Order: sequence, then structure tokens, then C-alpha cells
Amino acid sequence: MSADERFVTPSFGTVHWPVEIRLKREDKRLEVDFDDGRRFSYPAEFLRVVSPSAEVQGHTPSQKQTVSGRRHVGIMGVEAVGNYAIRILFDDLHDSGIFSWTYLYEIGAEQDRLWAGYLAELAAKGLSRDPIRR
Repeated sequence: MSADERFVTPSFGTVHWPVEIRLKREDKRLEVDFDDGRRFSYPAEFLRVVSPSAEVQGHTPSQKQTVSGRRHVGIMGVEAVGNYAIRILFDDLHDSGIFSWTYLYEIGAEQDRLWAGYLAELAAKGLSRDPIRR
């Protein structure tokens, strides 16, 4: 496997369908080009802390977790989930989030706002992006 993996998906007329997904392992980044011409570049840390998994989001808004200590997280792989999503395999072994095309598009479009909110949440809780030293 190369450090720059490419996934090309067919278009089935969904509102926001990815036409190319590139995993940049060395850069710890996932890039997605959508069929409307929008292109998003997601840092691994961002994807990890906004993972749609129940472990992160909970089953209700009050159960949402603030994931700290993931500044250096990387992406080991990306797997297709049917024709509607991907599963991202992070090097901290988190792999339960199913990133639908809609979710990827939404977090890409709102990345700056979501990241600022995450940083504010960390600060309010006295948490850090850096891993806890043991």
C-alpha cells in the first residue's frame, strides 16, 4: 500500500457524493473531493475528535465526550461501508465511527467552526490536545 491511497466512487445522484478520497498517511490527513466541486482536507485529529461513533457522540447530546490527547493521531486505513460511507481506522485503535458522505460534507463545510468549538471545549474542561504523559 502506498502512503497516498486513492478511492474513486461512482456517482449515484446523491446530493453530496465523493468522487475521490485520498488518504495522506504521512501528512495525517484525509482529502475528499465532492461532485459539486467542493474539496475538503481533514486532519486526522479533527476526524478523530468529531467521530460519529457512539463512543464519542454518545446516544444523546448529554453523553457526548470531549476527546483529548489526540494531537498526534494518525490514520492507518479507510474502509468502504456499502456505498454510503467510510470507516476510518485510527492508530489509537478507534475504528467504530461510520463517516457517511453527508457527515463528511457537513463537517468539511463547518470545519473551522467545529475546530474552534472543540478548542474552546478543551480549554473550558482543562484538557489538552497533547497526550497525557505517564
